[in-house]
Amino acid sequence: MITRKSNREIEMMHQAGKLLARCHREIKKMIKPGITTMDIDQFVEGFLKENGATPEQKGYNGYPYATCASVNDEICHGFPRKEKLKNGDIVTIDMVVNLNGALADSAWTYIVGESDEETERLLEVTKTSLYKGIEMAIPGNRIGDIGHAIQQYAEGEGYSVVREFTGHGIGPSIHEDPQIPHFGLPGKGARLKEGMVITIEPMINEGTWKSKMDDNKWTARTIDGKRSAQFEHTLAITKEGPILLTDQDTIEE
Repeated sequence: MITRKSNREIEMMHQAGKLLARCHREIKKMIKPGITTMDIDQFVEGFLKENGATPEQKGYNGYPYATCASVNDEICHGFPRKEKLKNGDIVTIDMVVNLNGALADSAWTYIVGESDEETERLLEVTKTSLYKGIEMAIPGNRIGDIGHAIQQYAEGEGYSVVREFTGHGIGPSIHEDPQIPHFGLPGKGARLKEGMVITIEPMINEGTWKSKMDDNKWTARTIDGKRSAQFEHTLAITKEGPILLTDQDTIEE
C-alpha cells in the first residue's frame, strides 16, 4: 500500500534528512587513503548518537552495521571492514537515519585521494542521473517517467543501470511501496501524488548492469568486476515540485 505523508510528517523527515546531510558532509572530510570503512561506520554511529538519532538499518533484517560501505565493484550493501582504502578507490556510503521516529535515506559515492577523468565521469553521470529522475518526481507523473529519464540519460552516456535494486517509498519503515526502478517506460507504473515520500538512488555501472551476491548474502557486486557508483536522495512529492529532504547544499555548516 502506498501511503501519503502529512506536512508534519514530511517536516520531521526533513529534520532527519538535514542531520543525515550533515553526516555526509563530515564523511567527505574524512575520506582519504588509509582510512577504513569501519572507521567511517563507527564515526557515523557516534555522530548520530551525539545528535539524538540512531542508524535505522542496523539490525534491519539482521544487517549488522550503521552504514553500507560499497567499494569499487560493489554495487550496494557492502559491509564496513578494516582494510584500508587506497588512492583511486571509490566508496559509496549509504545510511538511514532515524530521528525521533522519522526516517531519511541517502547514499553518496566518494573518490579516495587522487582522481582521474574516467572516475570523475562515472560519478558525474551517476549524480546527473539522480537529478534527471528527480525532475520527473512531480504529481501526475508516473513511476516509469522517473526510471525512463535515468535510463535514457545513463545509457546514452555509455553506462548501464542496475536492475535488481531500486528506490522505494519510505516513512515509518525503511522500505515501503512503491518500488522506484531506475529504468522503465514513460507513462507506466503508479501515479505520483502529493504527499508521497520516496527515494531515488540510481546505481550506475561501467560495464554490465548484472550483479552477483557475496557469501554474506548482502553485498552485491558487478559480475564483470567493473566499478559501480550511486547517489541517493529522499524526497517529498509536492505540488510545488520535489523537495529534497537530504540535500547537502542547503544545510548550514
